[in-house]
Formats: sequence, structure tokens, C-alpha cells
Amino acid sequence: MWSVTTRRELRHSGITALFGGIVVGILTMLCDWFQLGFTVVGPLFLLTVIVQSLLTDYIAAAAVSIIAAASLDYFFVDPRLSFAVSNPLNILALLSFLITALVITRLVSQVGREARMAKLQADRLDHLYHLAQQLLALEPDVAVGQTFLEIFAGTFGTTAVCIFDSDTAVADSIGASKHGLAERTKQAFIRGEDVDDSGAGVTIRCLRVAGKVTGAMGFENLEDPDSTAGPVTSLANALQERSRAFRRASQSAAAAQTEVYRSAILDALAHEFKTPLATILAAAGGLREAGPLSRQQIEMAETVESEAARLGSLTSRLLRVARLDREEVKPRMEVTDLNPLLTQLVDQYSRPPSDRQFSLATRGESFEVLADPELLRLAVSQLLDNACKYSLPGSAVEIGVQRQGELIAVRVSNNGASIPFNEQSHIFERFYRGKAARRFTSGSGLGLYVARKIALAHGGALDLVSERRTEGVTFCLAIPEAKGEPEHVAALG
Repeated sequence: MWSVTTRRELRHSGITALFGGIVVGILTMLCDWFQLGFTVVGPLFLLTVIVQSLLTDYIAAAAVSIIAAASLDYFFVDPRLSFAVSNPLNILALLSFLITALVITRLVSQVGREARMAKLQADRLDHLYHLAQQLLALEPDVAVGQTFLEIFAGTFGTTAVCIFDSDTAVADSIGASKHGLAERTKQAFIRGEDVDDSGAGVTIRCLRVAGKVTGAMGFENLEDPDSTAGPVTSLANALQERSRAFRRASQSAAAAQTEVYRSAILDALAHEFKTPLATILAAAGGLREAGPLSRQQIEMAETVESEAARLGSLTSRLLRVARLDREEVKPRMEVTDLNPLLTQLVDQYSRPPSDRQFSLATRGESFEVLADPELLRLAVSQLLDNACKYSLPGSAVEIGVQRQGELIAVRVSNNGASIPFNEQSHIFERFYRGKAARRFTSGSGLGLYVARKIALAHGGALDLVSERRTEGVTFCLAIPEAKGEPEHVAALG
């Protein structure tokens, strides 16, 4: 028996093939009316087949190719109104037409299918990223239960979600399950085995810590469970452990462990992003190797690659921030020219989809500092991120460089709302986010904390510049100017 999805796809193929056949029929009537010959009609039919291939699947396009070849034979090849062909050259022409049409149809359908898969992967990755942002915003004493499931519900097309916690022995669920998802999730925990029931659309993953099963999470009708279930359960597992730690320890001890688990979530998220990003890039490469591509298809492939690269850069930076949050910063010092470093960052942030107006003012001078280029790049990136997050679309972001005694100061300014005076002394604290910032955009509260940590490790400073103006924010990152080669090089811990 064919599944509902298969029957739906076949019905859609039949309808589109019928539509394509009607188009071929109309084209046949017009060409016959104007008494056009095979040499004119053939290219017209081939063009019709190519358009059909761009708009539908391979089955329908192949059917239209055969219909077009049959129409050419019957109406435009001597003897007409017959499938008999008197001239061997005409037989060769018909075969060439049919083979060309089928090959083009196959290649175009394959490119379209891979493009759709790559876009689907990118969309799911984006959903996962937003899900993680919402989870990070939860208070540390919130248990993994209804609150977590309400955030997750509908994000990946699920009709029901359930999570079982071994500490409370309670299975929280949301949505209308048709296959007893709550009981099956509990039984999966008891057996300690994952479940993949494609027939019922049920996917269950056990939650493990140090090899011990601590719970289970079940999904009903989850889209692409092979690539989605793992990252989501990893996030749920980290959040569940954070909640357990908070419940078991005193309030002060729990608060300390909560910060560690928040960093663990960032770490887990960054690592889980690597596999889908590799899949997206592989699919984009497959598009280019599938055969000759149209301009529109090349643009699609380039979009997939550029967006995957952007997400890859974001993932690497997220992982680096989480790592620096947990460890002591030990810069690998070297003489670094700020001009090319800042120019590259401005170019990167100016690319679409950014809609901010970036300007870099260095006054044509050379600014060399003693710094770790990677860490310095990360610190400036955090400031540029903040400038983009807390300013209006289309506004200006200004980057300036100047000498301040033995320091080189990088100033990053935006025209967003100013920071309230009572919050200015807290903005560099770990996980701190002001009231207006929480309403304006999502975030982890680690950016400025890590940026200042990097500045201090270089013997510099990161400060909020106090200016008498009602709008706009300016941060100043100061790093010692290079006076020669560094005497000591420390490895990054």
C-alpha cells in the first residue's frame, strides 16, 4: 500500500503532467495552423519541456517530454498523422529530441530537489537557533516540562511532544497524540532505548548524563527526525541538568552551576550546528556538479553557500564565546595592524542581509597593537553585534580609531537608544541584560562580558563612553600600542 504522501505526490504529478500535455496540445494546434515545420516546432517543444521541468517534478516532466515527442512525430514528421517515419534522419532527430528532453528534465529536477533540500535544512537550522535562544531566556529554576514544550510546540511541525523526567517520574506532554506518546516515552525511558516508528510517526530519544538515562523525549510527526531530534534533545538534556542542579543545591551554589550549564548549552548548540551546516554546503556543491545551471539556479546555489557560511561563522563565534566564558583568556600576542582587521570586519557586517550603514575612519594612519588577532577580532565583533542589535534598520554604525597615550582606542558608535544610567554599571556583568535590551532583541548576556575579558587580558580596557546626548551609544576598546616584537608568547588556553 502506498502512503498518503506518496499518493499525494503521484496525484500532483498527474495533474501537472495533464496541464503540460494541454500546453503541448495548444502549441501543436498553433504550429499546425501556421504550418510550421519540424525545425521550428522542435525547439519550441523543447523549450516547453524545459519550462515544465523547472515547475514540476521528474515524473510529470518526463511524461510531458514523451507527449511532446509523440506530437512531433504524429503531426510534423512525414508521413503526417501517422507514427510511421519515412526518413531515417527524422527518426534520429526524434530520438535526439526525446533523449535531450529527458536528460534536461532529469538534471533540472535533480537541481531543484537538492535546492529545496538545502533550503529546508537552512530553515530547520534557523528554527533550532531561535528555539535555543528562547530556552536560554528561561529562568534557571524552571523545570523542563510544560514551559519547554510550549516553546517547542509547532516549531518543527510536530503534532505532539512529550518529555519524561526521572526525578519527578512525570511525563509532561502537549498536543493531540494519536499513538499514546506519553506512555511510549515512559516505556522508552524504562528500557533505555531510543524509538523510531516511521509508520506511526513516533520518534523518542533517551536523555543521558555520564552514560546514565535520566529521562526521555518523544515526538509525533517530527519533520526529518534524523537531523532534528538529536539537537533538540541535547538542548533539553542540558536544560534539564541545569534545572536539577538548581533544585539539588542551595540557591547560591545553584546559581553558580546554572551559569556553567548556560555555557554548556551554547557549546552544545554550536557543535550540533556543524552537521547540518556540512549537509547544506554539500548540497550546494552538488548543485554545481549536477550539470549546466541557469542564472537563477546559480544565484540559488550562491545564496545557499553564503548563508551557510554566515551561519558557520556565527556558530564558531558562539562556540568561542562559550569557551572564553568558562576559561581564562591567554592571548597569543603578536604585532597586529588594526586597519586590515577592522576593514575586513566592516566589509563582513556590511554584506546583505545587513541594512546598517557602516563607516570606518582611520585618517590614513597605521595603527599597530600588541594583541591576539583572533581574540581582538572577536571582541570588536561583539561591539558591532551590539551596535546592530540595538539600533534601528538603516541607521549608521561608526567605527573610529585614535591614539590615547600608549593605547590605541577603537570606538564603535550607533544611533540607538542610550543605556539608562542605573544599568550602565552592570552591562559588563556576566549574563546581565537590561530591561530595554530584553524587550528589543534576544541574547545571552555574554557579549560585553567576554569582550571586556579579552580587553583586560591584553592589558587594555573596554568602557562605555559617557556623552551628553539623548540617543546613541559608544563603546571604546583600548589596546596597548605595539612598541616592538613581543618578548613572550602565551598559548591560548
